Amino acid sequence: MQTFVAPSMQLSVIRNSTQPLKIIALGDSLVYGFGDPDGGGWVERLRRNWMLPGSAGHVLYNLGVRGDRIGQVAKRLESEFRHRGELRNRVPDIIILSVGVNDSARVGRINGKNYTNFASFEHQLSSLLQQAQKLCPVLFVGMVPVDETKMPFLNCLYFNRDDQYRYKQATLIACQKQGIPYLDIFDKWMQHPETWRINRLSSDGLHPNTLGYQTILEDVINWEAIARFNSNDHYRLTS
Repeated sequence: MQTFVAPSMQLSVIRNSTQPLKIIALGDSLVYGFGDPDGGGWVERLRRNWMLPGSAGHVLYNLGVRGDRIGQVAKRLESEFRHRGELRNRVPDIIILSVGVNDSARVGRINGKNYTNFASFEHQLSSLLQQAQKLCPVLFVGMVPVDETKMPFLNCLYFNRDDQYRYKQATLIACQKQGIPYLDIFDKWMQHPETWRINRLSSDGLHPNTLGYQTILEDVINWEAIARFNSNDHYRLTS
C-alpha cells in the first residue's frame, strides 16, 4: 500500500515486505545526464549507489529526454509509468520529476518569446503534477542556474537566470500547493560564488559537468525525501 500526505509535504511509502522500491526519474537532459561522460549524470550515479552491497537496492529507471519541455513530459508520463515495473511490482512506487529549464528559454533572440509561454507552463505544470500524483507519490528536483555569458545555446536558445527563477518559483509554489517535496537546486547553487557555479557547468553554460552532477547527487542523497529511503527500514517509514 502507498500513502501520500500532502499537507506536511512528507512522502510515505509503506511496504508489506523489504522488497526494494521501483522508482522512475522523468524529465529533460538534467535527468538524462548530458555533460557527464564519467558518471552518466546524477540519476545514473544514484542508480549505481543503490546497486552497491549493503544499500537499499532500489531500482531506478532513467527516463530523461534531452530537450523535453513540460508538455512533452506530460504526454509520456503515464505510458512510461505503466511499462516500468518488475515481476509482482508491475508499476513504480515513486516518480521523480525534473523539467522546466527548456520551457524558460527565449527563442531566436535574447528578448524573444519564452519557448513555453509562462501562463501555459503554469497550467501544464499543475496538470502534470495532478496526473503524476494519481499514479503514485511524486518528488521534484529543480534546475541548475545557467551561465548566461555562454548563450545562445545551439545558436537559437537564450537561457537566462531571471526567467529560470520565474519558472522555478512557479514550480516550487505548485509543488507546495500539491504537497510534493521540491529540491531547490537553483537556490542552492546561487548561494555559492560565480566561480563555484562555473566550475560545475559544461562549456555550453547550460548542462552540469561531471563535478556538477556529483554535486547534485550529494544534494539529492542528503535530501530528506530521498534519504529516508536509503536505509533498510525504508518500507516501515511513515510521515
